Amino acid sequence: MYTSSDADATRSVVTRYLESKHQDRSALADDVVFTNMATGEVHSGPNEVLDMLHGIYHVVFDADAEVKTILADGNRAVLEADFVGTHIGEFAGIPATGKHVRVPLCVVYEVGNDQIRSARIYFQVPALLAQLQ
Repeated sequence: MYTSSDADATRSVVTRYLESKHQDRSALADDVVFTNMATGEVHSGPNEVLDMLHGIYHVVFDADAEVKTILADGNRAVLEADFVGTHIGEFAGIPATGKHVRVPLCVVYEVGNDQIRSARIYFQVPALLAQLQ
């Protein structure tokens, strides 16, 4: 059974990771797996996860996640945010448009031993594509 201190520890790990703007490798377990639920794309291991996030937030978009809510219970945390930024690189065959985007984002994190073990990313791809048209 999980306690409120487990939830506090989970929230702390996820908050530290988000405040690092996805750069804190120590927050990720060696066998971490991030899954994009819209595409089924899976990224395994800290290097692959961080490379994917760097590409999305700094190569394809100049963007950030504007946090609305972080809920933690036991070893899970849920992030509700908006992905906000400017389209600066090719995405889904669409060359950089320079357009500003704001897209709902939800991520479910599983934490163990003070590290993120997995994340399931729910991202509104149709909303993003509509904004790039």
